[in-house]
Amino acid sequence: MRDDTPQAPAGETYSQWTIVNVVFQHLVEEGLHPTLGGNGDPGEHAAGLLQALGVTPTAEGDARIQRDVHQELAQLRAVLMEDN
Repeated sequence: MRDDTPQAPAGETYSQWTIVNVVFQHLVEEGLHPTLGGNGDPGEHAAGLLQALGVTPTAEGDARIQRDVHQELAQLRAVLMEDN
């Protein structure tokens, strides 16, 4: 049996926000008015949308992870500076 399903090349990547934008543009073209996360951080909702589409979000494009890393580094600096 032959499988004619198009397959993405192995290792092919897309910007997560490009995918979210394509989905939103399609919804707008259909006359809808989508919002993502209300007035707060849309990252959690965008990740849920991507996962529903079968896309695994990566850390590089996730502002939440960057924010957490910056907070952790600030805490480490504060602890290390207290010891000096």
